Amino acid sequence: MHYRSAKSYSLYSHFQDKEGLFKALIERVTIVSFQGIFCTEDLHGEAAILLREIAEIYLTKVADNPEYLALFRLIITESQRFPELAKLYTQTVIQRGRLLLSQYLASHPELGITYPEATAQIFFGSLVSYVMVQEMLYGKEMMPLSRDRILDSLMSLVLAHTSKDH
Repeated sequence: MHYRSAKSYSLYSHFQDKEGLFKALIERVTIVSFQGIFCTEDLHGEAAILLREIAEIYLTKVADNPEYLALFRLIITESQRFPELAKLYTQTVIQRGRLLLSQYLASHPELGITYPEATAQIFFGSLVSYVMVQEMLYGKEMMPLSRDRILDSLMSLVLAHTSKDH
């Protein structure tokens, strides 16, 4: 018992408390994972290529990373007890990604997207849902769906109104 409390003390002295530990984990796993995409002030490039790249990076960083999946489960599990952690994740990953993507979509009228914020939410929501079902809820076993199929369909939906002239 004494050893456990001493171990906890040394861990918490480094992170202050459980919330500090969770915050450090979120920052390490999420912010570092998506630094390549979301570290800029805006996104650039041809829409079909950029959107596919963002989706593939997301799926690689999340679905193929057991550490990230474990953290995602932890955030969901602890969100009621530690709402600040869920808010931190939402702010650093979801809100930042949605903001950058909606700005990109809004700055490209040739895409014909009426509601960039909603489209960005649908885009990322589709990816999150895919990861949750396939990786966390045993969808791979029960109803497998290939990444390529989901990405091809997502790109078709988002880019459906793109003029062939642009």
